[in-house]
Amino acid sequence: MDEMKKNLLTVLILALLIVNIVLTSVMMISVTGTNKKTASLVGNIASAMNLELTMPGQDGPAGAVSLADTEVHDLGKMTMLLKDGGYLVCTISLSVNTKHDDYSKYKDSVETSANVIKDSIGSVVLQYTSEDCSSNLETLKADILSSVQALFQSDFIYQVAVSEVQIGG
Repeated sequence: MDEMKKNLLTVLILALLIVNIVLTSVMMISVTGTNKKTASLVGNIASAMNLELTMPGQDGPAGAVSLADTEVHDLGKMTMLLKDGGYLVCTISLSVNTKHDDYSKYKDSVETSANVIKDSIGSVVLQYTSEDCSSNLETLKADILSSVQALFQSDFIYQVAVSEVQIGG
């Protein structure tokens, strides 16, 4: 009788071991599926972030243009009105890619069209409030860059630098 209890206990342990293996397998299959979905989501987010770092018409991130291939055009100190009646005083410079296909076509136009460029920049800045300028300077720079690129219908100007910023109201 004692031996029968040992055999029954052994069978019970074996049954529990098989149930444990089956449940572990089910759990691993479900976790693997979720892991694949999570990896896909992370990949999509990484792709979206990479798109933000990539400028149109360039092969890579915004910093992909070397300093040797960059020509900087200083537009000087500008005073511009803001949406809320305040003003923005800053110095604006445009970085031009000298290796871009449109560079030879527009290189002289950047200097000769300075007033038109300043007007375009002023129109963008007029859409911002004092608070927007102080908290979203990078967004303002991106909008100015888009406006200047639209003006030339080219992305040979790849960066806008805003310095010596003073916001008044």
